[in-house]
Amino acid sequence: MDELIKKIEEYQKELLSFDASDASQTEEFRIKFLGTKGIVKSLMAEMKALPAEQKKEAGKWINSFKELAEQKYQEFKAKTQQISAAQSAEADLTLPGDEIPLGARHPVSLMRNRIVSIFRRLGFSVADGPEIEDDWHNFGALNLPEHHPARDMQDTFYIQQDPAVLLRTHTSNVQIREMEKGKLPIRGIYPGRVYRNETISARSHCFFHQVEGLYVDENVSFADLKQTLYFFVKEMFGKEARVRFRPSYFPFTEPSAEMDVSCFICGGEGCSVCKKTGWVEILGCGMVHPNVLSNCGINPEKYTGFAFGMGIERPAMLKYGIQDIRLFSENDIRFLKSFCSAV
Repeated sequence: MDELIKKIEEYQKELLSFDASDASQTEEFRIKFLGTKGIVKSLMAEMKALPAEQKKEAGKWINSFKELAEQKYQEFKAKTQQISAAQSAEADLTLPGDEIPLGARHPVSLMRNRIVSIFRRLGFSVADGPEIEDDWHNFGALNLPEHHPARDMQDTFYIQQDPAVLLRTHTSNVQIREMEKGKLPIRGIYPGRVYRNETISARSHCFFHQVEGLYVDENVSFADLKQTLYFFVKEMFGKEARVRFRPSYFPFTEPSAEMDVSCFICGGEGCSVCKKTGWVEILGCGMVHPNVLSNCGINPEKYTGFAFGMGIERPAMLKYGIQDIRLFSENDIRFLKSFCSAV
């Protein structure tokens, strides 16, 4: 009995080390272990010579070995059949090609295009600028001199070799560059990626996408600003959307306001996205500060203007019912597939 068990253990090691990469090797495995003159048959023949009280225990060992051999044979057989099918497909040029799955636009791209489309209907043109910016275009020209406390709200990432070079905190740098061209009037919208040194959570990220707008001309008023943004919200979120303006402070606009939209995720009852208030802030806005106009060579006595800026992710969260901003950059295919039918 002990000798038989020792034989089975040795055969088992040999079986596990066997590898079959084609049909001939698979057949060789079958003949050696499962054939009429194979190892399993020979073990059964040896079991017949054992005393009756040992046959039951020996049968368990042999059956276990047989099951392992049959399992390995089926694995080798499936593998070689798959290889053979693939080789046949490669050889047959008349077979149809593999289906290529269609992709879909990212929800941030969908929202960006929708925002741009709405403002284009109001006569706004689109422009872009550098993501790596100098201090003047990102802060100085926007009435944010060095050591101004308002810079703390827009802490960003600086280039080690030159602290005056940084990753832009807003697309206001494009506004400055457009105003510096001196071609008036200006009515533009400026989408792009921006960066902030912020703690990552369900509501904020260290980078996000933003759209800013600027309108500079003679006799531009705060009423023009409000009506423009009312139109945008109704077109984006529907006629039932509620809007409120709250006084705020921005160094580059005066007067300034923040605009909230009723939360569509919770219906105004309160959730993690709206901080249990029923409202979600989507943008900041105001009349362009005279100092900003002067910094760009525009006469503030003759021209006025309004500006606004919004993140793209937050309106997208409202529009598509997304409750965690981190989903936009995790590249989870299950999340992205849900937008295949979005327009």
